[in-house]
Amino acid sequence: KKHVDAFHYIQRENGNITIHAGEAFGIKSIWQAIQWCGAHRIGHATHLIEDITLDESGKIIQMGPLAQYILDKRVPLEICLLSNVQTGAVSSIEAHPLPIYWKYKFRITVNTDNRLMSNTTMTNELMTIIKHWNFNLDDLEKLALNAMKSSFLPYKKRLDLIYNVIKTEYAKIRIEMEK
Repeated sequence: KKHVDAFHYIQRENGNITIHAGEAFGIKSIWQAIQWCGAHRIGHATHLIEDITLDESGKIIQMGPLAQYILDKRVPLEICLLSNVQTGAVSSIEAHPLPIYWKYKFRITVNTDNRLMSNTTMTNELMTIIKHWNFNLDDLEKLALNAMKSSFLPYKKRLDLIYNVIKTEYAKIRIEMEK
């Protein structure tokens, strides 16, 4: 909130904005990051789950206005699993809202946050997802595509990387797995 003028300057200059919000503070910080500061991506967003009502089986029965906006506008959520546990944003990996965000098609990406402080790697973060939520090769490809779609690279460069690197390399992996 106190840096809103700087964010408005970045917006006027067509800069790209990622803000860490919804980790230490509740959903209000996510709303402020998007509405006041013009965030294009949200780092963490663990507390976004507070704007989603689930039944006993984990099915969404109501989505609040912020969660609906983020879903509809495809605002990327930069998920940092191990960091979120270390900072106390979630009590455990199992308590992380990632599987709910994933199941209901929020655009999530997997990140390390601060590799040195969290003592993690992308491999470790992805292996955690595979171990705890049985993500498969198709899921990992979708995460990679989400990351590229959410990057701040120019559009043509993103398309080039999606079609000539990500999809191509995952196709090669599938061929190798069939042998």
